[in-house]
This record gives sequence, structure tokens and C-alpha cells, in this order.
Amino acid sequence: MGKATGGHAAAGAAHYLTRWEHMTDGFDLPLICIKADCLAEGWERAVIACWEQGASIETQYDREGDPPSRDVSLALAVRNPFNEPRIHRALPGGIHDLEVYRQEVVDGIHDHWIAPDEGKWQYTYHERLEAYSLPDGRVINQLDYVVDALAAAPHTRRAQAVVWKCWEDAGIHDPACLQRMWFRVFDDRLVMACHMRSNDAFKASYMNMYAFTELQRAIAERLGERLGREIRVGQYNHVVDSYHIYGSYFEEMAKFLATVEARSFEERTWTMEQMQPLIEEARERVAASLERERERLKEGG
Repeated sequence: MGKATGGHAAAGAAHYLTRWEHMTDGFDLPLICIKADCLAEGWERAVIACWEQGASIETQYDREGDPPSRDVSLALAVRNPFNEPRIHRALPGGIHDLEVYRQEVVDGIHDHWIAPDEGKWQYTYHERLEAYSLPDGRVINQLDYVVDALAAAPHTRRAQAVVWKCWEDAGIHDPACLQRMWFRVFDDRLVMACHMRSNDAFKASYMNMYAFTELQRAIAERLGERLGREIRVGQYNHVVDSYHIYGSYFEEMAKFLATVEARSFEERTWTMEQMQPLIEEARERVAASLERERERLKEGG
């Protein structure tokens, strides 16, 4: 068979892309592919697609009487995660919770809470990325490696950081959902892909995306300093094996869908400029809380 050329090839590619983006019926676990221009749009579309097309399946967290969850595999690409509007008003918690989580992921403000032997946290993403400990006692800062690898060859396909520890995570109560982060530079824009084994679509994924893209920006800034030129934030890919909505959330989902139907996109989102006063207030509260905690630790010896 001869190779398709020119317009026929382009038309064929478009035909198969359209089929693939809608190929969910009859599959055990639908694969949802979404492209969006900003984070708020991408998250909203992903949640609605999960609701509308998700497979029905029980989970290990269901309570008696809960309906089965809705579940898909997700491939979400956000053209620029810092395009506005960046914040969705339906985020779980509020701006303070969002800022706390951002600082946990980017700055490691709660790494000292890791103490599994005391029944406390078993890990944080920040600790796994910047202080990945091996059974032989070595500790690896994987983000330093990522910056080094990209500084040496921005086009490398090897700049990644992993989170899973098979010798620790298999069988624990709360194993890490994030599995790895992958980075590459295209035309002085840092692309990042985050791969998750599991992601609570409605109550967690927006906060994950927000914090992960803040880390993407931090790596872009570090790399730009190393290279002596601006490296901008580029495309963000959020890839999830199990992107799910728990049955216990279905009543809240109905309210969310009613809001989407009744309000414009601008009324469902905020820009960073609109939220900056609340973000600054949240940062002050977080700093004060951390200082109080440090004082308590000093008093305790």
C-alpha cells in the first residue's frame, strides 16, 4: 500500500484524532483526551468528562450505601497553565488550603511531619523529589538532577524524577498517587508531564495541578538562571491511570454541574490578580503557623 501524502495524510490524521478523542463506548476503562488553554478550563472539562463517560466501579474507600465511583484514564494537556483564569472557584477547601498545599509541594514546609514509625506521615512529594532516600543510605535530590540534565541538553528525554518506592510503598495504607514527573525544553519553554496512578478528580486533582505547575515554574526559573536566558513555562500534561469521582461525592457533583450550567466561565473562575490579596493573606497565616510550630518544638526540647 502506498504512503498517503499531502492533504490526504492530513485529513486522515484529523479523522483518526477525532475518532480517538471520542472512543469510549465499549471500553472497560475509557481513555479521555482533553486539550485546554488554561488550568481552570482543563480541570473543569476533565471532571465533567469523568462524570459523563466514566466506568462504574467500586473503590476501597466506599462506605455502605455509596454508589460505585465513576472512573476514566485521563490525558490532559494544558497549553499554558499560567494563562488566566488560573483558579477555579470550585476548588476544594479555599485559597488558604491551596497555598498550604503549594508550599508543601514546592517548599517542603511539612517534610518534618514525616514519621511513619510514630503513626505520622509516610512521605511528602517534596521529600521524595528532593531527598529520595535509598535502602543503602544514599539520598538523591532528583530536582537537582533534572536541572543539571536540562542545562546540559535542554532537549534530553531523560530529565525525570520518580516518587514510588517499591520497597516501601507496596502494601502501605496511603501509597503515593504521583508516580513521576518528566521535563523537556521546547523553544525555551519547559514542558512538564505528571503521571499519577490514581487521582481524586473532584476533591484533589485541581490542587495537585496547581501545585505541580508551581513546581514547573520553579524549575523553569532555576534552569533559566543556569542557562543565562529566560526559560518560560510551557505545556503541562496531567496523565492519570485512574481519574475518579467517588460515589459519596455525587450530590456535590450535581450542585457543581448545576453551577456550570447556570454561570458563565468567568463567573466560575478567578484570575490570580483577583485572588492576590487572599493569597498574600494566606501566606502570612502559613508563615505565622510555621513560626508557632517552631516555637512549640523549641519548648519541647
